[in-house]
This record gives sequence, structure tokens and C-alpha cells, in this order.
Amino acid sequence: MVEVWTIAGSLTPVPVLDRMDLVGGPVAEALRSLDPSDAARCAVAEIDAALADTAEFCAFYGSPLSASANCVVVAGRRGDVTRYAACLVLATHRVDVNGVVRRRLDARRASFASMDDAVSLTGMEYGGITPVGVPLGWPVLLSAEVAVAPELVVGSGVRGSKLLVPGDVLAKLPGAEVVADMARLA
Repeated sequence: MVEVWTIAGSLTPVPVLDRMDLVGGPVAEALRSLDPSDAARCAVAEIDAALADTAEFCAFYGSPLSASANCVVVAGRRGDVTRYAACLVLATHRVDVNGVVRRRLDARRASFASMDDAVSLTGMEYGGITPVGVPLGWPVLLSAEVAVAPELVVGSGVRGSKLLVPGDVLAKLPGAEVVADMARLA
């Protein structure tokens, strides 16, 4: 369990297992399926849903941008087959969609999934999508910087809260892979 979240800024994190009402349904299911010792290392904090976007969130709550990670859903296509992946990189970086991720998905073309597809496929709110709870079978691609971070702020499946989680817990999610060179400085 993280005793003090140094990245919390003015947030009031509480153990996520005590406030599952603050996370999206698929996120709650995924958290319940984690090793209990890993789930106990995660926290959640309620936020103003209007401030869920990373830059606004960090500025308002005083959480460092360098400790926030953004999850994007990427769709890779080859012929009639579309494969999806959840990609997580630090907010100060960008996902190499057309290089590293496209090759990992064995796709001819790759792009960010549409907002409608990302929301309907994950069951999460746009602006709150997180790798915790994405559909089973999806690769969860983590940049190396994310996997080794001692503490991160990520989405919670809804816009009204944020998860605080160690990177090594994210690296244990079903389908998780640490992908070298997936992230580029923004």
C-alpha cells in the first residue's frame, strides 16, 4: 500500500477498494480480479468531471503532468480484420501509433479509435478510459516509463475520478506488455 501519494497535489486519495462507486463498471471488475495485495496499492480520488482532461486536471489539482499517464485506444486494420489495443504513455509523451503499435498489431493501418468506438467497446466514459478493465484479449501496451513509475495518475473509467496506481501494478494487468520505444516526447 502506498502510504503517501506524492503526486496527489490537492486530491484526497482513498483506497480504491473502499470506494468502488467512484470507478466505472469494467474498472471495478478488473480491480476485483487483481491480486488483493496489488489492488490494495491502488487509490481513487474524486474530481470535478469538467476537469478530467489531463492538462486541466494537472493545473487545477497540482498533480505533476510527468506523473499522469494517458490511455488511448488504437485500432489496427489489415483487410477486414480490426484489432484494438489500449496504449498507456506518460502525458508528456505521444504514442507511436503508425510505427511501433501498428507493427505490434500486425496491421497495415493504425489510428486512434473513434470516440464512439472507444466508449462502446470499453464501456468507459471518454476522458476516463484506462487500461484497467479493457476487454479481455486486447493487448495493454505500456511504455517503459509507465511500467517503472512508482506512482501514476490514470483514468478510472469515469470522468469524475482518477486512479492512483504504481506502474508495476499496471504491468501485471491481463494482456499487459511493456513495449520499448512506443512513446515519444510530445
